[in-house]
Amino acid sequence: MRTRALLFDLDGTLTDPRPGIVRSLRHALGRLDRPSPPDDVLATFIGPPLRGTFAALLESPSPELIERAVALYRERFGTIGLFENEVYPGVREMLAAARRLAPAAFVATSKAAVYAERIVKHFGLDHHFARVYGSELAGRFEDKSELLPHLLAAEGLAPGAAVMIGDRSVDVLAARAAGIPSIGVLWGYGAAAELTEAGADVLCASPAELPACLERLGA
Repeated sequence: MRTRALLFDLDGTLTDPRPGIVRSLRHALGRLDRPSPPDDVLATFIGPPLRGTFAALLESPSPELIERAVALYRERFGTIGLFENEVYPGVREMLAAARRLAPAAFVATSKAAVYAERIVKHFGLDHHFARVYGSELAGRFEDKSELLPHLLAAEGLAPGAAVMIGDRSVDVLAARAAGIPSIGVLWGYGAAAELTEAGADVLCASPAELPACLERLGA
């Protein structure tokens, strides 16, 4: 099996952030006196970039309104919401196996890096990763199609030397744009149809199956 660096999405792949994200979205919408959809609808926005989420929820392209919503979201998320979160069952074992199978592992998330780093450290996952890559607070690298090339360049990795592992179409599409093979995971927020349509090379049903999925990929 050819070893490659493993790039892991965070939300919906390593941890289930639903309570903190949903409550923080609801907090921002409430402070803006805007209606909030049911929790199950808000949960569908877990994974894609935050600014795009608010553009959809507010039904507005206004940069000023979107930035206000992001600030209100972070008002709650940055102190409470990021810890209303839990590691998926089997993920710790998956990461331990990954360390034996790959030369290095990284987190690649559209979440702001300052929050992602705190979450990874809080849950004791930091020793599995060489580095956590995320977006800047102002929005740079929020789009994973920009984040992944940045990660590859920073780490001196060729696209063929990495595998993207995530639960949403944004992970798969960004990987394809960067020339990186991808594994779509089915325990998060993206359904098999979403991941297949986006072009995932392999689908993985559970954390325990990741080594077999990497082998199927030829990684």
